[in-house]
Amino acid sequence: MTTSPLDATAKALNQALEVLDLAGRLALVAGLEGRAVFTTSLGIEDQVITAVIGENQLAVDVATLQTGRLFNETVALIDKTEETYGILIKRFHPEKADVDAYAAQYGANGFYDSVEARHACCDARKLKPLARALEGASYWVTGLRRGQSGNRAATPFAEADAERGLIKINPLADWDIETIRSYVTANAVPVNPLHARGYPSIGCEPCTRAIKPGEPERAGRWWWENDEKRECGLHVPETASSIIPTSSSAA
Repeated sequence: MTTSPLDATAKALNQALEVLDLAGRLALVAGLEGRAVFTTSLGIEDQVITAVIGENQLAVDVATLQTGRLFNETVALIDKTEETYGILIKRFHPEKADVDAYAAQYGANGFYDSVEARHACCDARKLKPLARALEGASYWVTGLRRGQSGNRAATPFAEADAERGLIKINPLADWDIETIRSYVTANAVPVNPLHARGYPSIGCEPCTRAIKPGEPERAGRWWWENDEKRECGLHVPETASSIIPTSSSAA
């Protein structure tokens, strides 16, 4: 089986990143030819990455998906993080036509009714804005960690994303939550106050709840669904991309 150039580059990067610390990993990516984009959800692990990018003024663009359904605490943290590190976090919003098309077909909160409807909402509010955020990028930096869920247990430091034609970089793949919290405390990294209220993983407000003692980190995401591997499609491919019209065809 022939290895693609993208796969070969990802394999070499995975080996190079493994032996570096977080600052070294991000500096390596920032120094590569091509644009690097870090998409942050403002969660605790993402705040650690943003802190390192900001403190070292690394050439990595920082973006967030402003879905229109985020917690107020998350929205407020965007401004606070920009002020703390002197960086710009570019907001990518869903297209009004996509949101309207979703509401017309499923209802504003139709994501509670079926997995199909939930995937369609994530598609409109997250996947399509993500595509715009990553347009022209060669490297996509994420806050994925192996300890977040069983579905992410094999997360590498670098992997080819053939669908998007880029390499995904996961610099915190081997960090556990205790290491993350220690770094935040030692470096006074601003974090979402919801973490202290039992929300280890924070997404859109209607789709996120606090977890119960003993539950996995991501148990509060789309909790009404039975699939233990539930994702939104950003990091695990879903089949919802054609459920609702694109903004151009919906106009």
